[in-house]
Amino acid sequence: MARILSETDIGILKTVAPECEGYLCSGSGMMYRSILPPLANHYSKDAADFLRRINLLSRYDLEYLVRLIISGEESLGCVPFEYIGLFVKNVSERLGEEVAAQVKNSYEKFECPD
Repeated sequence: MARILSETDIGILKTVAPECEGYLCSGSGMMYRSILPPLANHYSKDAADFLRRINLLSRYDLEYLVRLIISGEESLGCVPFEYIGLFVKNVSERLGEEVAAQVKNSYEKFECPD
């Protein structure tokens, strides 16, 4: 489910990608509709950098992001598998294994649009 980024979403994106100056995907030409795909595909240099950026999130922001993932509002389909693995591990460590399993299940439902 595509969404327009809220002020909270933009604040989270600025936390994990402070160099973000606009909200337009260079690949599709469309406005960002999620946080993790642009973080993974446009701002993170590699998986380790992605994880470093995820670790910048407060518990509140991570919980908010997880709620969006579980509800289907945060797209995971274009996030590389390796990055999702790191994200799920981070969620497990910070929010518990049950929550991490829900995130992993949500990822398995998504497909990246061509």
